[in-house]
This record gives sequence, C-alpha cells and structure tokens, in this order.
Amino acid sequence: MELLPSVSKDEIALPQAFPIMISQSVGVTPTFQRLHWHKALEINYIEQGSGYYLINGNRYDFRQGDIVLIHSNDLHRAFEAEELVMSIVMFDSSILALEQRYDAELLNPFRDIGLRFDHVLDRAHPMLERLGAILKEMSAEFERKEPHFEVIVRAKLIQLLAFVNRYFMKNSKKEALHVRGTETIRGVLRDIETAIAHPWTLAELADAAHLSPSRFSSLFVQVVGTSPMDYLIQLRLGQAAYLLESTDMKIIEVAAECGFRNLSNFNRLFKQHIGRLPSELRT
Repeated sequence: MELLPSVSKDEIALPQAFPIMISQSVGVTPTFQRLHWHKALEINYIEQGSGYYLINGNRYDFRQGDIVLIHSNDLHRAFEAEELVMSIVMFDSSILALEQRYDAELLNPFRDIGLRFDHVLDRAHPMLERLGAILKEMSAEFERKEPHFEVIVRAKLIQLLAFVNRYFMKNSKKEALHVRGTETIRGVLRDIETAIAHPWTLAELADAAHLSPSRFSSLFVQVVGTSPMDYLIQLRLGQAAYLLESTDMKIIEVAAECGFRNLSNFNRLFKQHIGRLPSELRT
C-alpha cells in the first residue's frame, strides 16, 4: 500500500473540462520554498538559470534546457541558484485516458520514475532539445488560447510523453533511491504544520521522531534541505504572508497566530525572507 506524504497537499485547481495548466515561474520565492505535494502530474522546463529540486529526500540539480518530471504524491521543493525561469506544466492523468487504451505505457515516465526513468531527463540526449521545443509550443498555444488550442496542447503533450518513453527509458531496472527515515521526517512535518504556532524546540522535534537531536537535524537537512528551525521559520512566514494578504487581521495578531512572540523580531525576519515589511505587503 502506497504511503502518502504527511505534509499538507496542495490543491491544484485544474479545470474539469480541460485539466491542464501551463504557467511560468520566475525564481523561487521564500513563500514557496516549502515541501509540498499534489495529485497533479508536473513537468518543468528550465528556460533560464539553474537550481535544484529536493524530491523525496534526493537532490536533483538542473540548469537551462533541462526537463524535470514530478509524479503525483512526490514530496518536493525547489531552490534557485541563478536567475531561474521555469515553464511549469501541470495536468491530471484523466486527460490522457483515451490514449492509454491504445498505449498503456504512455504515463510510465511518471509511474516508473526512479526505476526506468529519471526525474531529470538525460541532458546529453540529442532528443532533449526537441522536447524543449514541444514544451515551448505547448506554452505558447496555452497562453494564446486561440480556437482549438486544447486539441493542439493535448496532442503535443501526448507527443512529448511518447518521445520520453521511446528515447529516455533506461535499460536497467535498478531499485529507486530511498532516503532512510523519510517517512519519519514526514510525520514531524505534519506535526509542525498542524501546530505551527507551538513554540517548538529542536529537542521536542527530535523526541517526536524518536531520534537524538544531532541525528534528527542531520536527517532533516538531508530530506528537507534546511535545518528544522529554519524550515519552521519559513513555514510561519509563508502562513503570515497568506494571512496578511487574505484577512484583515492586525499585524500583531498575524505574528501571534503564526508563532512569533516578538513583533520586532517578526518584522525583521519577514523583511529578511520575504523582502518587504509586513506593512508593505498591504500597500
């Protein structure tokens, strides 16, 4: 039985009639540098710059021209290294239900990630440039939304996946890499997210994981990419930014709701991580 991540699921609002969404991301803001997962399948095309993903505790570096595949339920977060611009395709597998009647392996690049396919497609393969061109064409069609764009976008998605199956499947069926203790860290992340204002200490978090503080910290950094306390601050600031933009709560109330006991410290950390003061977010 598959274990679902404990971290809160992102609800991706894909249109029912045409469950696909294509967007562009410039950089990775601190607000979105959190671990997350979603039901939608995801394809990233790195248009510019570089960075890396943490996916299920494994690090995957990427650079301009790379294509990254992320399966449903993969626990992941992105980091920017330099001037990152990504084209992001998210879709529900139901959009390809008809094609799977004739090609049951069409979605294998996602189903067999870590076994016969890699999260980051082989950048040395001569077909990678052609796949990048297909993704650019898909993005342009989706943005213009001219008559019959749905048919063209869907056709290009099918072509893309067919080419990935044909050219990027590995011969060996080696076992997928698993980070030992990933599920333990997921449980701790669940505890943090359900009680974000609790005054967590490193010792308390380590105790919840039944590990020593040093072992817990090492494992947490391996899976999440930052220290436990730094990640807690990022989560709290992300929640604070959401409350500031979506509610009329006073700034001091937002700070307390998100676990900050000192308003000046909240302002300082918010400016440091988000780039603006909390009061500037509402102007």
